[in-house]
Amino acid sequence: MATFLMFGKYSPQALEAMSAARTKSAVEMIGKFGGQVESMYATLGPNDLVFVLSFPGTDEAMKASVALSKATGIAFSTAPAVTVAEFDKLMAQT
Repeated sequence: MATFLMFGKYSPQALEAMSAARTKSAVEMIGKFGGQVESMYATLGPNDLVFVLSFPGTDEAMKASVALSKATGIAFSTAPAVTVAEFDKLMAQT
């Protein structure tokens, strides 16, 4: 499983629909695409949400990101991530 960071920005309509039930539905939707939630954070600044997720691959992460945006009205962007230790190993091979 690969790690992905998903950043979310609320629209005015998405703010009105905030609820624990929607969060539960989002977690279930991530699971439908083979994903697993490692952690979820509400944040201040340019992003309102940051999720740390695991997916089998990029295809599943992209599908989940778009599906969540459609379902919630929250604009999600998703990026692959590796630990600094993994990054150091990769860079040692260059």
